[in-house]
Amino acid sequence: MFKRSNRFGGLAAAMLVLGASLAACASADKHPAAKLISDIQTAVNAASADAARYVPDQLSEVEGKLGELKADYDKRNYQGVVQGAPAVLSQAQGLEGAATAKRDLIMRGFNDQWSTLSNALPGNASAIQSRIDYLGKHRKLAGGVDLSEAQSGLSDAEATWTKAQDAYARGSVEQAVTIAKTVQGKLTALAASMKLNLNEPAQVTDTSS
Repeated sequence: MFKRSNRFGGLAAAMLVLGASLAACASADKHPAAKLISDIQTAVNAASADAARYVPDQLSEVEGKLGELKADYDKRNYQGVVQGAPAVLSQAQGLEGAATAKRDLIMRGFNDQWSTLSNALPGNASAIQSRIDYLGKHRKLAGGVDLSEAQSGLSDAEATWTKAQDAYARGSVEQAVTIAKTVQGKLTALAASMKLNLNEPAQVTDTSS
């Protein structure tokens, strides 16, 4: 009986030592786990504005994984956090670069559109003005065209084009392109009302036949 009791006592002591060892390991991982979660959160916060706009799926994925790490931390699974967090931290730190690359790609597209529109629209407006002037001198060719309304519409389009140029000068290329497309629509409608083919802007004579 005495020997058996010693055996159980030794087992209990060993279990206590093991438990203490595991607790010590968990405690040792607590600070690194907290630091990793903090670093991930900092990286997400720094990139979130652009990432939400340009790479929302990547941002959502990182935020989801960060949430899982926080849940593990709350459950005191510090070792799990320490093992899983580095990969998430790498993804979080890559968000800003990914967002910048996507933004630059989109901006190149807007710059290309602006270049096309800024080359075409002034010439289209000049062609429409020439058409209005021509029809003003040859009223019989005007048909049902209200030249006063057409002139007013052209002035409105030109004022809107000035707003597009101002937006571009401020560096708001996307806004400039959006406004310029509005101008394009107005000029296209004006040209159609006067039977003017803007693909041949030099042509200002009668095109009704």
